[in-house]
Amino acid sequence: MRTATYQQRRGQIEHYFDRTAARAWETLTSTAPVGRIRATVRAGRDRMRGTLLSWLPEDLAGARILDAGCGTGALAVEAARRGARVLAIDLSPALVDVARRRIAALPDAALLLDRIELRSGDMLDPALGGFDHVVAMDSLIHYEAPDAVRCLGALAPRTGGTMVFTFAPSSPALALMHSVGRLFPRADRAPSIRPVAEARLRAHVSGLADLEGWRIVRSARVASGFYTSQAMELERA
Repeated sequence: MRTATYQQRRGQIEHYFDRTAARAWETLTSTAPVGRIRATVRAGRDRMRGTLLSWLPEDLAGARILDAGCGTGALAVEAARRGARVLAIDLSPALVDVARRRIAALPDAALLLDRIELRSGDMLDPALGGFDHVVAMDSLIHYEAPDAVRCLGALAPRTGGTMVFTFAPSSPALALMHSVGRLFPRADRAPSIRPVAEARLRAHVSGLADLEGWRIVRSARVASGFYTSQAMELERA
């Protein structure tokens, strides 16, 4: 799946997270003090990560997981601690370097580095192989809904179990927050996310031939100040 819009957005996202705001994201995903707005985003991301992890089997021994858009590696660490072999990939080499440094500093670094493979690159690369589970936390929210769903369709043939991902649910409150966000300095802004109504996203999923044989299992929203995201789980029917 390589549409023109996907390629264009992929380049914008890579530029932002690797060159424009890598340091800001390193701080956001740490325990360092942040302002009130970013504190709500941090809390929301922590809750969302917990939600996605709770949808995976508690015992992941022997499972291979794709952490698609791994950022600084927090989800990959928790999955590896539950026994998974994790391929953690992100468009930003800078964020992957942060993940590598953070994992190396943990008390169980030897175990984690044995179980986690960190890469920078495209999450859709077929050379990554097959997986038992795919997790895409806030990595598809910058794409138009048809492209985001086609990404899932591209991963589906190589996924044996479930795909859990997030999308930005459209709502008046979210639209207002985006408008306020435009007042931030340009260097502090992420590439605009692409909100979509849940019903419309479900229609895209059910209408994509590449996802035939898959079904939506559950959906849950996390709202925390300036962070609003919705999780969805797909599994083979």
